[in-house]
Amino acid sequence: MNRVGTQPNRGSALPIRSLLLLGASTLTMMAAPAYAQAAAQQDTPAAAEPASPSEDIVVTGIRGSLQRNLDIKRDAVGVLDAISAEDIGKFPDSNVASALQRLPGVSIQRDGARGEATGITVRGFGGDFNETLYDGRRVPTTNGGRSVDFSTVGADFVGQLNVMKTPDVSIGASSIGATLNILFPKPFDHPGFRLAATASGSYQEFAKKVVPTGGLLVSQTFADDTFGILADVVYTRHDTQSNQAYINGFGFAYFAPCQLAGSTAPTCSPTSALEDANHVPTPASNLTSVRGAFEQQYGLSQIYTKDERIDGRLALQWQPSDKVLVTLDSNFSRQTINQDSFGFGIWFNQGALRNVTLDSNGVPTNFTQAGTQTDFNATTNSDVRQTSQTGLNVKWDVSDNFKVEADANYARGWRNPDGRVNSRNGDVGYGFGIGPSLGILIAGDSTNSIPTLNNYGVNGDEARWTDTSVIGSHVTVNTANKNTDTVKQARLSGEWKQDDFSLKFGGTYLDDTFEIQTSDTFANNFWQAYSGYGPPSGGTTGVLLPASLFKGTVSTANFLPGYTGNLPPTLLRYTAADYQAYLTSLGNPQTKNIPGFNYGDPQVGPNFKGTFDVALNPGSVQVITEKTWAAFVRASFETEIAGMKFNFNAGAREEVTNITSSGIGRLPLTLTQGIGDPTLLSVGFSPSQAVTTKSSYAYLLPSIDMKLNITDKFDVRFDASRTLTRPNLGFLTPVLNVGSGQRLGAFTATGGNPTLKPYLSDNFDLTAEWYYQRNSYFAVDLFVKNVSNFIVAGVTRQPINNVIDPTTNLPAQFSVSARVNGPDATVKGVEIAWQHVFGDSGFGFNANATLVDTNKPYDPNDFSQSGFAVTGLANSANFVGFFDKYGFQARVAVNWRDEYLLQFGQAQNNGRFGAEPTFVNQSTQIDFSTSYNLTKQFTIFAEATNLTNETYSTHGRYKNQLLTAYGYGRRLTAGVRFHY
Repeated sequence: MNRVGTQPNRGSALPIRSLLLLGASTLTMMAAPAYAQAAAQQDTPAAAEPASPSEDIVVTGIRGSLQRNLDIKRDAVGVLDAISAEDIGKFPDSNVASALQRLPGVSIQRDGARGEATGITVRGFGGDFNETLYDGRRVPTTNGGRSVDFSTVGADFVGQLNVMKTPDVSIGASSIGATLNILFPKPFDHPGFRLAATASGSYQEFAKKVVPTGGLLVSQTFADDTFGILADVVYTRHDTQSNQAYINGFGFAYFAPCQLAGSTAPTCSPTSALEDANHVPTPASNLTSVRGAFEQQYGLSQIYTKDERIDGRLALQWQPSDKVLVTLDSNFSRQTINQDSFGFGIWFNQGALRNVTLDSNGVPTNFTQAGTQTDFNATTNSDVRQTSQTGLNVKWDVSDNFKVEADANYARGWRNPDGRVNSRNGDVGYGFGIGPSLGILIAGDSTNSIPTLNNYGVNGDEARWTDTSVIGSHVTVNTANKNTDTVKQARLSGEWKQDDFSLKFGGTYLDDTFEIQTSDTFANNFWQAYSGYGPPSGGTTGVLLPASLFKGTVSTANFLPGYTGNLPPTLLRYTAADYQAYLTSLGNPQTKNIPGFNYGDPQVGPNFKGTFDVALNPGSVQVITEKTWAAFVRASFETEIAGMKFNFNAGAREEVTNITSSGIGRLPLTLTQGIGDPTLLSVGFSPSQAVTTKSSYAYLLPSIDMKLNITDKFDVRFDASRTLTRPNLGFLTPVLNVGSGQRLGAFTATGGNPTLKPYLSDNFDLTAEWYYQRNSYFAVDLFVKNVSNFIVAGVTRQPINNVIDPTTNLPAQFSVSARVNGPDATVKGVEIAWQHVFGDSGFGFNANATLVDTNKPYDPNDFSQSGFAVTGLANSANFVGFFDKYGFQARVAVNWRDEYLLQFGQAQNNGRFGAEPTFVNQSTQIDFSTSYNLTKQFTIFAEATNLTNETYSTHGRYKNQLLTAYGYGRRLTAGVRFHY
């Protein structure tokens, strides 16, 4: 078997049997189009050796992969981009999403704590707008959305990724952004024996630990290549230490003039107009009439994440005759993310702020709050995400002209299938009698400055910031999330081909059932069992904690790369497990008297028996079943127009969807202020009641694709289609959910809407592509998407069941988040892509840029908005420079994405003007990878990611409203590959 670094002559007369698409699929070489023959004959290197009639040409390396991607792109009738493996067991990137961001129009979202690419945005449309398939089949998720977390998808033995930006109605039309089809290898892709193995270690600069990754793939065919089996298994581990600065909620509301800096009012009791209407007249200086933002909770944390994943795959193929092919395959993935964090969090109430300085946008750049509690937090999370998928596919060539394909698939995804308590939280500190008059200073914007505390420490003594002699217990939150997503899918299709005409038709059935439930210590109020900080703070509840519980401190010097800010000098290190174990060791307060236990709470007092057990939160229960029947037809033909080859494809897909949505409803009856902490409130509820609703909708989704080969090197395309994106499954709950634990000044509730209709989009593409030499092309794609039925999230301030706020004796005002189908919007843009190889030098590059715009941008100064603008839109650019020759490969990748609106809503969304926005700041990440072929079988490789130590940060309406900033550091990986 000859092994070369470039693709063989596509038009060669040599009887080459096939081009092995390593790790993916076999491309038959018996007939190549004329334009490909001409281009190949012109650019074939003179030194290429002919292959014998019985040999396959195996193309490996960067250039081989790029040429395959180019060929796939050009041969497609619609707009499609592809990424293929460079060699068996050698995908271009260790993460699927990281590889995809090299494509025009594709950007990624990161998990800030891990620095991992977890999702993609295509042409400005985020994860829920993009459908991800495994070999053409729906992938289950466990997060309540439509998107797939790509950190759960192992890339080691992926063969090919196809990104379809225009729909293929025979596969689906349920993505306004794009359909991503992940293709896995099968034994008949590579007849005979195949083996690939990889082993590596990775090192993250902050974690300072080398952790392993390894994989093995074995494939063999038997009985004259009529039966085959392929199996692979991969173990992946990444350890990451990151630092975070955050403000959980930066909403806008109203201040009273007496709260502002320079006020001379003799008293200050901020009062709303509603409260004033029920009381004696209030001085104007006390009426809340000045619009301004406020920080709900501010803090810093250090996070250590251990991310482990096991992927396994088994594929069996049987070809009982030349006309029948049977494939049975099964995929399994289990990811466990263990995460420990510690830091501090300071809670602020807008009505308690004084000496407030507002900038021209109403952002407070300085203030104080008397008697502020100081909380030191610790959290231990352990989350399991597991998926399994089994499918059977049968292809039957009934005749030379007619083919039939049947496919059935059962898949299931779990979040915490063992029912574990996946989050344990500790909250300790000091406050009340010894809390300082604390404030926050904002001296820069969210890209380079951390808001900082002033006058911190016990009674304002900064030297006593982490004085463990006065630190007592506060709240204890445990959570158990358990989700499942079950997908049953079947497809039957037939295809008639004759000469240059084909007709494909068929139908599909999809049953997707999503179940979610949460148990926590809010539901039984056990979170307040020992709240109150203990005697040093002057509280009647809470216990003083032993100094041995704390494991020292961590310096905040150089906390985030590129950020400034005068931070408290240290973070106090302890674990949630140790904290809870200590409180549990105090015993059962029902059988012994424990000073500091919250005996006065009506729920905790008589029920807590010493352990922080979780209880089911009825409002969290959702069961959503979505059943979709679809029929499709697609006609394609090839002809000539004025001597130019013309491809035409027209199809339509009719989809009918029936939804059953179930939940458990209840209403709040009472709000009870906490005895240990008056800022905490527990909720008393009415009896629970099951609620079930049904809804349905049907849509016809047409599609047209046209491609004209103007010359043998120049193509133009026009594509028009209608596609849809269904609502996030979690949005379809039929009940209003009021959380069991509420905070003063931050009453919240969420409402579902089971009658939501899908987003609809009319899409248009006009593309010009110039394939001017081998492995090189230049393309421009103009696109327009007219989207209707946008689902908008509005936040309204309203009473619920007229439950009384005990601090005002008036109906409590809840910030209620709800979603409805709203307006429409137009998204337009241009994608520019250029791939070039410099002759036979081995050097080349791949560059692209995407420029997007919309008629519905977000206006931060429009406070009448209620959560509508197109999210995800951002200009982006990518550049990959490479060298591939003499068995040596090197690649540097630069990925840039401008600022974009991520979503409406923040971690604490308690403003008065709808759902507050979350923007992601612009970022540039540079990665480098290299490899060298020691022999034909052995390759050593190395990779470095985030060379410039980029951070991930977000902000609210304005740049200086920092919401979160993560420093996740650089990662180095080195290893060896073997293939045979």
